[in-house]
Amino acid sequence: MNAVYLWNKRREIAALIRLDKQYGTLLLLFPTLWSLIIASEGRPSLKHLVIFTLGSFLMRSAGCVMNDMADRKFDAQVDRTKSRPLASNQLTMREALVVLAVLLSFSLFIVLFLNTFTILLSFAALFFAFIYPFAKRVTYLPQIVLGIAFSWGNLLAWAAVRGDLTLTPFLILLANLCWATGYDTIYALMDSEDDVKIGVKSTAILFGSGSWIAVGGFYGLVVLFLFLIGKETQIDWGYNLALGGVGLLFLFQVVQLRKSPARAELFSLFKSNVWVGLLLLFALVFNYF
Repeated sequence: MNAVYLWNKRREIAALIRLDKQYGTLLLLFPTLWSLIIASEGRPSLKHLVIFTLGSFLMRSAGCVMNDMADRKFDAQVDRTKSRPLASNQLTMREALVVLAVLLSFSLFIVLFLNTFTILLSFAALFFAFIYPFAKRVTYLPQIVLGIAFSWGNLLAWAAVRGDLTLTPFLILLANLCWATGYDTIYALMDSEDDVKIGVKSTAILFGSGSWIAVGGFYGLVVLFLFLIGKETQIDWGYNLALGGVGLLFLFQVVQLRKSPARAELFSLFKSNVWVGLLLLFALVFNYF
């Protein structure tokens, strides 16, 4: 399988890695940048910015490939996912494996530009990304595993700058873990009826009609942990003002969830979390001006 062959499959590969749907990459990138900015006191190096931005894209893409490889038979039974390249046989497992190998090789290459401690930590990120697709087969809390996977970049960013880990990156991890569990519960609600039929588990199925309460609880914890991060790092009032805005965005999502929205509305609510991450990122950047 050569480069020309892969080029001829470029549309299918683009669909496999969700190239046109980069909100997932942004949700992975934002907490990583929060950590990078705080650890570097508002002056992250260009090298770190490039590595962690590119790394977020590569690892989110690799995660999509691993998820589709594991779920190809399930995806074929769900209306929303049955047209995915592996579920619809537009790509073979061997072709997907080659794409995954390329993504992971590039990821490893850029990580090698970081310190040894960060390199060692990066293998744990791969572990959580690998087990997530299988977690939904054995537990109703696979969103917790996803939350850890989506939070690990924050630890890597902090370790890359400081060479160690302190309380702050773990507070960011807890905040992002609760955030990811909340927004991925909203995402899972889109497929909950199909998931029940095929035997896939999720927090959306676990909480059922009370999902809006559960999401509200997770979002409340996010605000709490973000507030503690501000106290720990002595960030100024602008951060707390942004935190108030985040709380309002979360409240809007919960109120809408209580109305049992249709799939399209659920998807819009899920994607609106990009604004949460962006608002906090701006607050942190301006804090250090």
